[in-house]
Amino acid sequence: MNLLLLGRRTAMGALAALLLAAGVWASWDTAQHVMLTQGRERGVLTVTRCGSDECVGWFASSSRGADSRQRVEIERSIAERKGARIPVALKPGTRDAVRTGGPGFLHAWLPLGGALLLASVVVAGGLRLPRTAWGMALAGGSLLTASFVTLTF
Repeated sequence: MNLLLLGRRTAMGALAALLLAAGVWASWDTAQHVMLTQGRERGVLTVTRCGSDECVGWFASSSRGADSRQRVEIERSIAERKGARIPVALKPGTRDAVRTGGPGFLHAWLPLGGALLLASVVVAGGLRLPRTAWGMALAGGSLLTASFVTLTF
């Protein structure tokens, strides 16, 4: 019976760790451009039009020696609308932009917030650690809520 309990806890711990690792992995693709801005082209994106998945606009660079660009794309979130001016950093070698500053930081880590919520269910049910699960759920929920609030206003 103890071996079965150990196997269940090991499997649930591995699943929770996998969920968290996937959340960090999914977040890092965008977060690295927001957090590690040295050497990246930064500026302001003025949105000219938005589709269902992305917005396109004119990029005015604030980096030395960089040129402004007519067409730069950014993933659409809840706040973009025509005429909005968004501080962004460009991904090297692409026309893709990511939002910078506090809202950009929180938006980049959204997948981790979702992973924390999912992993909290596994930790509560599979590992029987309710306090840890509540902490994870509160952290994930706070991250999602803070991102929504900062992007809305």
